Amino acid sequence: MMRISYDQEVDALYIRLVGNLQECRTVRLTDEITLNIGADEQLVGIEILDAQEIIGQGALPSVELENIALARVG
Repeated sequence: MMRISYDQEVDALYIRLVGNLQECRTVRLTDEITLNIGADEQLVGIEILDAQEIIGQGALPSVELENIALARVG
């Protein structure tokens, strides 16, 4: 399950793409954006520091899902 969380105290946004916790190596793309890479080079999460500035002056953008097959429960 993908999970997006925001920590207002440190202005950090984290997008977790994989539900289970695992050891990761960190790849820094910029001073503000870091990727967490897990086993088999799987992208586990994306961290964005200074999120309000990076994403859009204090307002999180809306999220649009395209071509995503959602699993049915039950």
